[in-house]
Amino acid sequence: MTKPKDQNVRDSYGPFADSRDSSVVREEADGKGIYDLEERTARFGEAVIDFAKSIPRDAVTTRIISQQVGAGTSVGANYVEADDAVSKKEFLKSIGTCRKEARETKHFLRMIVRAVPELKPQARTLWLEAKELHLISSKIWRNK
Repeated sequence: MTKPKDQNVRDSYGPFADSRDSSVVREEADGKGIYDLEERTARFGEAVIDFAKSIPRDAVTTRIISQQVGAGTSVGANYVEADDAVSKKEFLKSIGTCRKEARETKHFLRMIVRAVPELKPQARTLWLEAKELHLISSKIWRNK
């Protein structure tokens, strides 16, 4: 028995797989898999939000959490903006912002691990994805 097309995409995406949470609003993937950067950056933003919910709140972490969530979710928002750009200049500006936000997310993840060391395994997974998104957006930015 074969899985539905969208199930294969979810299974192949590792730590950012669909949690089957009915409160999440998303368009179904159309079979592009992890090469669909819009879906990949959206799942990354969702994973950052879920991670932020697991961080214990205190005076230090509260500020870092809001900045981390902002940067982590902005990667996808700026990718969508770049994808809909009407000029090369607008495209490069938005992709450049994706690069910055991915890099900033890596920084905030490092700060969270300093504040709450027991979150290192989960932060490491997100950090690696942020690194890949930074490298992808950097390559796109350099080639345009």
